Amino acid sequence: MTAVGPEVGPEVGTELPPLSVRVTRADLVRYAGASGDFNPIHWSDRVAGAVGLPGVIAHGMLTMALAGRLVTGWVGDPAAVRSYGVRFTRPVVVPDDDEGALVEFTGKVTAVGEGEHGERIAKVAITASFDGKTVLGRAVAEVALGSGSASAG
Repeated sequence: MTAVGPEVGPEVGTELPPLSVRVTRADLVRYAGASGDFNPIHWSDRVAGAVGLPGVIAHGMLTMALAGRLVTGWVGDPAAVRSYGVRFTRPVVVPDDDEGALVEFTGKVTAVGEGEHGERIAKVAITASFDGKTVLGRAVAEVALGSGSASAG
């Protein structure tokens, strides 16, 4: 990977290094404790089934945070993220085993322009998939580029 400086940077079409994350029930417990979201659909198969879910599902915000990790890992500085948004389109079903659910993230630079303060801004489209299906829609981050803050893929 090549460091990106103010004069050099990613171009439209630059792909971010992919990220694969296994989400386990233990991760859901830790996330529930950190976030305060103890909704039983994130830990009880009985409750998840009773509300029509195929099983215990990962917290949407956990999935969103993992997708954000793809971008922050690439840009090298979490403070460089200027905006980030997603739509939740499908749940990530987390089995009660040691393997968990494999969620795969990819990203691609779709635009590079100038921000309101003259900084270079890259727009990154993110794809998150589980079991071959997209779980986040309209996942887009805008990141400020400069002085070695990003890597071209």
